[in-house]
Amino acid sequence: MNECMGIDKPLISIVMAVYEPNMQWLKEQLLSLEAQTYPNLELIIRDDCSPTVPFEQICECAATCIRSFPYEISRNERNVGSNQTFEWLTQQARGEYIAYCDQDDVWLPEKLKILKNEIEQTGALLVCSDMYVIDGKGHQTADSITKVRRHHVFLSGTGLADKLLFRNFVTGCTMLMRTNIAKAAISFCPYMVHDHYLALYASMHGAVQSIPQSLIRYRIHGGNQTGLLAGVHDKKSYCEIRITSALNKMKWLQSNLQMPQELKKTVEQGIEWLSARQTYFAGKRSAAATIWKYRKFGMLPSLFEIVIGMLPERVFIFFVQLAQNNRI
Repeated sequence: MNECMGIDKPLISIVMAVYEPNMQWLKEQLLSLEAQTYPNLELIIRDDCSPTVPFEQICECAATCIRSFPYEISRNERNVGSNQTFEWLTQQARGEYIAYCDQDDVWLPEKLKILKNEIEQTGALLVCSDMYVIDGKGHQTADSITKVRRHHVFLSGTGLADKLLFRNFVTGCTMLMRTNIAKAAISFCPYMVHDHYLALYASMHGAVQSIPQSLIRYRIHGGNQTGLLAGVHDKKSYCEIRITSALNKMKWLQSNLQMPQELKKTVEQGIEWLSARQTYFAGKRSAAATIWKYRKFGMLPSLFEIVIGMLPERVFIFFVQLAQNNRI
């Protein structure tokens, strides 16, 4: 029925990567796709070789939930991670627009209709929205992601690439993108989450538009660790997680993307800043001057690292444990 009603509407491809899904949450996500009011959709699901959730169970869930539009489902031969899985899914998309989907959220019925209208009215290459936050039981804990992530600031317009280099405000499950732009962005940067990379790529070629309206229920559940010290155990792990991975990202972007001269200069400065941070943690205290020189890329990590990098290892570990337990 939806196909007949939406024959004059541009096709939207919903692409979903799944891995070890909670089957109840997957069902809720799929039913929210089925309830979309936008009439011309396709769904492409790719299981990233889940080791304990049977592929047949995922297929059965999709068959039960999706009735109003065509879908296809397949499985990676081996686990390749979400980035490569979403890259493969992007290549398969046939729609004029592409919507990236996680396995454990709930989309509001009007989500795709609102985003599609916004992308057509503004001419943006990518649009995204705010989101309600829910817990593992589906209870709402916040009416905006900005209430949970205090440094999350939505931006709109052109010329946003320099801001997106170091901080992402686009969450993949809230965005709608022009498929030709998403395909042009392949291969995805291996050092960035797919949504951050796609937002950066789109910002280099046109406008990115944010909608203040919450259009999904975004699930944050037990075990999530976020923030400056997520996954950090000692100085070495801090450097690897917070500095080396970002430095690899910047070097990849420098080598693989065509960018305007001004953005090239910003990337070069970013590499200087990250290299100085890496050197400082290796014991070269004179690197603090370069860290401070480029503090515009991150005032908080610049100040934090200059101070904490001087601490003895045992004191550093003790401080990190206190911070992770919200005791300081």
